[in-house]
Amino acid sequence: MKVERLEVTSYTVPTDSPEADGTLAWDATTVVVVEAHSAGTRGLGWTYAPAAAGPVVRDLLSGQVVGRSALDVAGANEAMSRAVRNAGRPGLVACAISAVDLALWDLKARLLGQPLVHLIGAVREEVPVYGSGGFTTYHDTHLATQLTGWVHGHGIQRVKIKIGESWGRAVERDLARVRHARETIGPHAELYVDANGAYTRKEAVRVGRALAEQGVGWFEEPVSSDDLEGLRVVRDQVVCDVAAGEYGYDLSYFGRMAPAVDCLQADITRCGGLTVWLRAAAVAEAHGLELSGHCAPHAHAHAAACVPNLRHLEWFHDHVRIESEFFTGSLDPTGGVVRPGASGEPGHGMTRAVTPPPGPPTAADRPRSGPAARR
Repeated sequence: MKVERLEVTSYTVPTDSPEADGTLAWDATTVVVVEAHSAGTRGLGWTYAPAAAGPVVRDLLSGQVVGRSALDVAGANEAMSRAVRNAGRPGLVACAISAVDLALWDLKARLLGQPLVHLIGAVREEVPVYGSGGFTTYHDTHLATQLTGWVHGHGIQRVKIKIGESWGRAVERDLARVRHARETIGPHAELYVDANGAYTRKEAVRVGRALAEQGVGWFEEPVSSDDLEGLRVVRDQVVCDVAAGEYGYDLSYFGRMAPAVDCLQADITRCGGLTVWLRAAAVAEAHGLELSGHCAPHAHAHAAACVPNLRHLEWFHDHVRIESEFFTGSLDPTGGVVRPGASGEPGHGMTRAVTPPPGPPTAADRPRSGPAARR
């Protein structure tokens, strides 16, 4: 069973309202979808990256994958990683590799007729999730509605909001929004915050001490994730667990990050796919840390059930909406957990919707197959 061809298409999806965090604002999200074909079966992968990731799949990666055994995913991942040496792996290229890798894992599981969670090997039936959104652009009513939907509507007892507005120059509003969130969800639900690297080291320490008064247990990227020493300093000064790692585009990144945080994050759609995400979990475990899956919840769910040191998975508002519209097989987070593989469907259980959402793709790359693709 050989990989016969890859197909890649990119779509840009408007947000349902203006969104921003501490260091960036956006009004649309682009998803790059890859399908790997073999023996009349297709595997599905995706990444949240610029549409330019599509030509990377076509021009740099397809030739390394087409013609290989569809069962040897690790070999394909290694071949792709070596092929991009001169292109530079971190960033866009790693996202493209990630989408192909996820598609290949899904293809392998479908060819073998197994849910992906069983192919890898489950250690748990349920994967805990936390509701994530709470953008700095939300007014109080919008924020309360979203939080109430998670906590009281779905029974998700962990929620996260964005702080660090305007690169950390609106601390009073940050803290007011945290207080409002706590009042909305009540005293027992877990409250998390994400500053997206907006604060300076000392400012992050001051904010962290105020967050402790509201029972905030998770302080994500209080300073830039590039400032490993700063993360360590903040971690040692605050009560909240300090987390980072979403911008890890290769395995060595996680080895450097682990000594500076309380919980390591990794993103299957960025780090090199499921192949590298499982290795990142091992790196975290070797440092005595738990791993949290960043965004793209349906891409992570099966792998998340297979690592012993998982903390939770991010049920991110934008990506949940896109994955539910573009694919069938969405998981149900009611009760604060998802159960990958419970349906018995092979692979990760997600398939392309028969009728795609309205609107043309931003880019569509021709599928490559046969010897010409292996130049």
